[in-house]
Amino acid sequence: MRRLWNTFLKGVAAILPVGLTIYVVYWLATTAESMLSGPLRIVLPRGHYWPGLGLLVAFLFVLLVGVLVDAYVVRRLFRFGESLLARIPIVKTIFGALKDFTRFLPAGGKGRDLKRVVLWRFGSARMVGFVTEDHLNPKLFGAASEDIVAVYFPMSYQIGGYTLYLHKSELEETQLSVEEAMRMVLIGGVTSQPGVEGAAR
Repeated sequence: MRRLWNTFLKGVAAILPVGLTIYVVYWLATTAESMLSGPLRIVLPRGHYWPGLGLLVAFLFVLLVGVLVDAYVVRRLFRFGESLLARIPIVKTIFGALKDFTRFLPAGGKGRDLKRVVLWRFGSARMVGFVTEDHLNPKLFGAASEDIVAVYFPMSYQIGGYTLYLHKSELEETQLSVEEAMRMVLIGGVTSQPGVEGAAR
């Protein structure tokens, strides 16, 4: 009976990530379609609406936001909205976690906010970090700024993180991509890829 149960759990572990990913994508698509289909039917002439148009409009809207986010006024409005969310209990925790999670996505063609993965020795342990800035403002550390980088250390399960300014000589470069390392850190170091786990040691 136990062997049957263990086999069942293995099947769940194999299906669950794929199933949840498909479900989330499907939910996002259907939600966008259902939210925008009503207003579009009202705005467009009769017979001009077709299924999927709501999803297309949602995609174009997000694309437009991505273009406008570089504008000074829009960027200021976003920062103001983020500062308001950061003051609301519970909401700020959820928002902060999602904000940290999205930091490893491409950022408007300017490269990644998280540039590369490094290891920092902390006593006898090593911590996985992400270099966020190689060239610091000289006003911060003076001439020593050339040898210091900003490194972001996220906490497991996205409950927060820390940014430390460390000397380059204290860091070990890794072969991990930002996506691989972030995925590993988010789930507390658990990984199904032996090669990834071995590279982080």
